Amino acid sequence: MIYKYIKRILDIISSLLAIIILSPLLAVTAVLVKTKLGSPVLFKQERPGKDEKIFTLMKFRTMTDERDENGELLPDEVRLTKFGKFLRSTSIDELPELFNILKGDMSVIGPRPLLVEYIPRYNEHQHRRHEVRPGLSGWAQVNGRNTISWEDKFDMDVHYVDNYSFAMDVKILFMTVLNVIKKEGISSETSATMEVFMGTPEKEEVNQEG
Repeated sequence: MIYKYIKRILDIISSLLAIIILSPLLAVTAVLVKTKLGSPVLFKQERPGKDEKIFTLMKFRTMTDERDENGELLPDEVRLTKFGKFLRSTSIDELPELFNILKGDMSVIGPRPLLVEYIPRYNEHQHRRHEVRPGLSGWAQVNGRNTISWEDKFDMDVHYVDNYSFAMDVKILFMTVLNVIKKEGISSETSATMEVFMGTPEKEEVNQEG
């Protein structure tokens, strides 16, 4: 597939242009995060990329560091402020990932990079989501994002791995813009963020012996 070679070039060009064009927004957001949420301005976390190679993902911080009397962080829904919800609903918190794309850690379109701790919990099928670079947006993100099950999300990721093309990437990009405008799929039905993935139970084999 010729597109997989062109895709990286398009990622470099598009991320660099986006960083230049959006630099005023990036600067203003950084100041507001510093003022409203404190330091650090950026949330940094190790995530698995292509072939499960670990990289440091960057996002704007959206939560406080509020803790209980035992020093444990309070639940996400408590630490997620009104300002943080705004950053998430508009996807502005994701903009620092443009630098990850420019560096080659990520692509504009691809499966979202999840937690390192999930790697041993994937089954063989789910591991395939790491055959391509993770993306700022992906097929699962425009088809439910945090409102669909982990299994459905991973199935969509693998579908993307097997079928991605320039036309599909353009479609996902267009759908992403629409979803951001409509602010759809930000939270799951039971949490301010997506619940932790604990693994997919293997289907029990049915004993067919008579």
